[in-house]
Amino acid sequence: MKNYIKGFYNYSFLLSELVKKGIRLKYRRSYLGILWSLIEPLLTTCVWVIVFGTLFGNHGRDFPMYLIVGRLTYSFFSGATKAASNSIHANASMIKKIYVPKYLYPLSAILYNFIIYLISMIVLLPVTIYCRVMPTWHIIQVIPALILLLVMSTGFGMILATLNVFFRDVEYLWNVALLLIMYMSAIFYYPEKLLKSGYAWILNYNPLYHVINLCRGAFLGYSIDMQSVLYTAIWAFGSLVIGLIFFKKKQDDFILYM
Repeated sequence: MKNYIKGFYNYSFLLSELVKKGIRLKYRRSYLGILWSLIEPLLTTCVWVIVFGTLFGNHGRDFPMYLIVGRLTYSFFSGATKAASNSIHANASMIKKIYVPKYLYPLSAILYNFIIYLISMIVLLPVTIYCRVMPTWHIIQVIPALILLLVMSTGFGMILATLNVFFRDVEYLWNVALLLIMYMSAIFYYPEKLLKSGYAWILNYNPLYHVINLCRGAFLGYSIDMQSVLYTAIWAFGSLVIGLIFFKKKQDDFILYM
């Protein structure tokens, strides 16, 4: 373990450069650059408020805040895991030329998406003002929510990065899975009716739904649900351990499939 920590420290500069490179590449053809990460969720939320607010009769004052928190959280998980999944193939030329710990590539993909996610949370300020939502002490629960979200994304990202080297269809299958996860995370609808039906398991067994709820609770003043925290922590750290072990066992074979 000591050697791993020392190795991570030695390559920390390279990791930071890979993170910067990821951010630059994401917005290299955009005139607005990083500002697009603020404008895009606002525009999407406006459309969703009109469409889903009308369809489901959700006209509450805090509905835009409910929507945008779920939208931002899901977008990070989706973008981070997709970027991590493709990270080994995207850096194949570098991997073939020089030795660099391969875990840096999926990790940097997740971290640069996390930085963009944190920046995009600035848009919550005008939405908070519009919804007249006053911050409470519950805001502190955003810290464990973000930690669990980052850990879980890293675990899933490592697993997907490994699988995608050997089975390229994983990238496309994950896109389909993400679409299903979006509908199973109660992003644009209130979950009460579903939770009272025989399909409550769709939400209860989805760890991302619980993370989104923790984030919403932080901004909307809900009490923290310790059962959700525990369930999500099991998923997050369990997937991280599995992902790291799986990646380490298979990384020496990557060169044969790129």
